[in-house]
Amino acid sequence: MVPRALRGSSGPEQRMNDGGQPRSERGPRLVDRLLAARRARFVGRNGELDLFARALAAAEPPFAVLHVVGPGGIGKTTLLREFATVAARAGRSVVHIDARHVEPLSDHLLAALAQALGVEAGTVAALAAHWPSDSVLIVDTIEAIAVLDRWLRETLLPQLPARTLVVLAGRGAPAPAWSTDIEWAPLTRVLALRNLPPDDSQSYLALRGVDAARHAQALAVTHGHPLALSLVADACARSHDAAFDLGHEPDIVRTLLQKLFDKVPSAQHRLALDACATIPAMSEPALAAALGCDDAHAIFEWVASLSFIEHGPRGLFPHDLAREVLYADSRWRNPELRRTLNARLLAHLYERFQRAHGVEQQRIWFDLIYVQRYNPGLSSFYSWSEVNTVHAQPIEPCDEASILEMTARHEGAASAAIASHWLRRQPTSFLGFRDVAGSLVGYMANLRLDAVSAEDCEVDPALKPALAYMQAHGPLRAGEQAIYLRHHMACEGYQTSRATMNVVASNSSAYWTSHPTLAWNFAAVADADHFAPMFTSIHVWRAAQADFEVGGRRYGVFAHDWRAESIAQWLQAKVERASQYDAGAPAVPAAPLLVLSQTDFAEAVRQALRDYARGDALDKNPLLRTRLLQADAAAPARAEALRALLREAVRSLEGTPKDRKLHDAIHHTYLQPAATQEQAAELLDLPFNTYRYRLARGTEHIIEWLWRHEIAGS
Repeated sequence: MVPRALRGSSGPEQRMNDGGQPRSERGPRLVDRLLAARRARFVGRNGELDLFARALAAAEPPFAVLHVVGPGGIGKTTLLREFATVAARAGRSVVHIDARHVEPLSDHLLAALAQALGVEAGTVAALAAHWPSDSVLIVDTIEAIAVLDRWLRETLLPQLPARTLVVLAGRGAPAPAWSTDIEWAPLTRVLALRNLPPDDSQSYLALRGVDAARHAQALAVTHGHPLALSLVADACARSHDAAFDLGHEPDIVRTLLQKLFDKVPSAQHRLALDACATIPAMSEPALAAALGCDDAHAIFEWVASLSFIEHGPRGLFPHDLAREVLYADSRWRNPELRRTLNARLLAHLYERFQRAHGVEQQRIWFDLIYVQRYNPGLSSFYSWSEVNTVHAQPIEPCDEASILEMTARHEGAASAAIASHWLRRQPTSFLGFRDVAGSLVGYMANLRLDAVSAEDCEVDPALKPALAYMQAHGPLRAGEQAIYLRHHMACEGYQTSRATMNVVASNSSAYWTSHPTLAWNFAAVADADHFAPMFTSIHVWRAAQADFEVGGRRYGVFAHDWRAESIAQWLQAKVERASQYDAGAPAVPAAPLLVLSQTDFAEAVRQALRDYARGDALDKNPLLRTRLLQADAAAPARAEALRALLREAVRSLEGTPKDRKLHDAIHHTYLQPAATQEQAAELLDLPFNTYRYRLARGTEHIIEWLWRHEIAGS
């Protein structure tokens, strides 16, 4: 990924270089060298590039939106960069953004597009008015803003000029509406990326300087997976003497990374990799904090140079699979060093958190939670994939009816009456939760207990036991505050929605850590047993004496005395929590599916047919790791499933007398084989050449049959 400062895109008034980037009037820049180096390493994808180039050249393109889909590491981002180069060379204006750096809100996406276009942010109409008539819009990591899919389809894209070409790249298939909508279906094309074929793979290895003698071995273990090829090239560059022997390790990327781990220049460099895997994005100051030094520039540049490290506006981050591998390895290899690293990064983030405000503070809060994502007390309550899909803001008067209806539906009329009372008494204690469309999807009410009246205590049964609990365990002193998370819920899911739980946690913790006069905080929940692991993990303790009933329903209460455990002590507890994992060995990421090129797929089918009757020979066939056989069973069980699939493919040749002849040749060669092919021909009473022809035709039919099943889910 190109760094944001180098990425970006042009408005029609800017001169472009051939990488789709604004050309500097002061002569060549570092970005030009970076782009040239990347282009020099680009190989293959000729069919994909031809499809895109023909669309650029057409008076009426065959599609308006091209969805590029494929698993992690398959080369989507690299192909998008090449699309940008091709478009710029064709004289088209390029607007290129990575959605992983955009909040999943329509206003934020509009602002990102306006920034890339070089215009002021505004409405859809204002953006469309400045949009170049011949532009290409490229959006990478589209799954990061999946919640905006309908808005893109119905609001933004229809307003762009008719000749605009849109490329949306992501891991999963596009939403069904793209192909079922009567208007969008004929204007939409899906391009599924697969592994590079052998010739392109060898060309890439040659460009990376890998000795030709090692190509066959590299292809045997990577099967043309672009990220794996890149890691092989890195490993070969760092180890010219030893053979690269991976055997039949199913998780190629993990094994390759572990090979690279042994070649890092120093322990500090390895610690830098561990730090990069710990937080969502690593800046140079964050790395310096992680390493415990003042100047981390040289190591930061080294990390940035690695093939599995990408660049974003907030810093460096590893490929998703590489992140999980790095983190799991560091947990197993040196738990104490992992704890030290967590402590340094949390301290750095909390220092920034205390200085930040608004959206930036919420973003840093999620970074803090992310460091603790493996803690068993927290992991089941928060959803990292739904971060920022819901946001909190002060409620409007028009929200009150929805809040009361929501409360009555989940907790009953008596609870809704209490909420109505608090809306009158402490309206500023309420925050509304809104989705990306601006709809109210939940709310929370964080009441000021130090400001309640006798009337409040008569209306709300929660108050008297909470006040009595404080009186017994630590009365408020002059000038001290106490707050009570009295209501919190989602419209759908009540108190089990993890998207709203993200927002409840971030806003509650932001308040706790930014009010030095806060003495107590309380929280009421409908299911105390369910929430006990989470609250215990964050040292908000069960306060059963403060439990209460409303409308025949009992609510459990948790509390924390900030005078007994200060913010500094609480933050130190987070270090322990971030380093606490499930019992046993650290989890290892699941092996990714193998996405073979059509050439490699065909060869794997031929090998599977040859090995059908050869005991355990199928255990090593690459087809076991493809979409055809996704079961989590051990290799022998998957091998038996592959045999069954081969039999089914052979049976597909029984439909017609002509195909039956092909079936018999396959059957007597592979399924119930004669000793030699000559004997098989004699058994079938065929001339050897006729037998060989039928065998070849039958094999091609089976390859095509299996290929259709393989790509059915692409």
